[in-house]
Amino acid sequence: MFNITPMVRNLLVINIVVFILQGNFFDARQFALYHFGSDYFNPTQFLTHMFLHGDWMHLFSNMFSLFIFGPLLERFWGSQRFLAFYLITGLGASVLYSGVRAYELHELRQETIAYIENPSPVAFNNYMDDHVKEGSGREMAIAMRNNPDVPQYVEQSKAIVRNVFDTIFNSPMLGASGAVFGILMAFGMLFPNLELMLLFLPIPIKAKYFVFLYGAYELYAGFNRVAGDNVAHFAHLGGMLFAYILIRMWGRNDYREY
Repeated sequence: MFNITPMVRNLLVINIVVFILQGNFFDARQFALYHFGSDYFNPTQFLTHMFLHGDWMHLFSNMFSLFIFGPLLERFWGSQRFLAFYLITGLGASVLYSGVRAYELHELRQETIAYIENPSPVAFNNYMDDHVKEGSGREMAIAMRNNPDVPQYVEQSKAIVRNVFDTIFNSPMLGASGAVFGILMAFGMLFPNLELMLLFLPIPIKAKYFVFLYGAYELYAGFNRVAGDNVAHFAHLGGMLFAYILIRMWGRNDYREY
């Protein structure tokens, strides 16, 4: 499982090289995936965002998972099918993420309009708590409450809310996580009884249980997202979903002897 295979090696090299280049030779924001309503959106971003990462830890976590789980799948499928699986699950993850994000941004737009039409200290504080971080709007809310006859504070609060909306609306997604979670799902489906020894868990756990627990966490985190959480949980779930569909379509999902 730990002997690297050709396609996994190629993907590791590409991701690492791109990460080194993106900070020195090109702006990663041009190739990250934006909401389709953004001025920065380009359809090619559905593919290019998969080879970008936000920082070294983001890169390491994805590439470590690819290194650990990818080779066995590549040996099982062959390099071409493995690459197809990697790209399809990554693209599928971005499609699901984009759909969920469109709904979330629609809700955010409605909240933003509602505040601008009916501003108040409580509403401002709640908006900031929900979409930035808890306590971030407290000082402005207090200033508005203590100076109800000063329109300057209300206008400033509206400008802050508009800025928060624009920032969130134009925040892109990047990373190979969708494809990597697809690989995790495939590993759990094809080799369900293979025992894993995890760094943070000192006892062996079967692959199927590991994948189930990881997927359950992502589902919970996706529906109970806290302000400031910039992890694309539904992209992770999208990768797992498309992996499940692909493996069922390929008709090779019964490997209980492992």
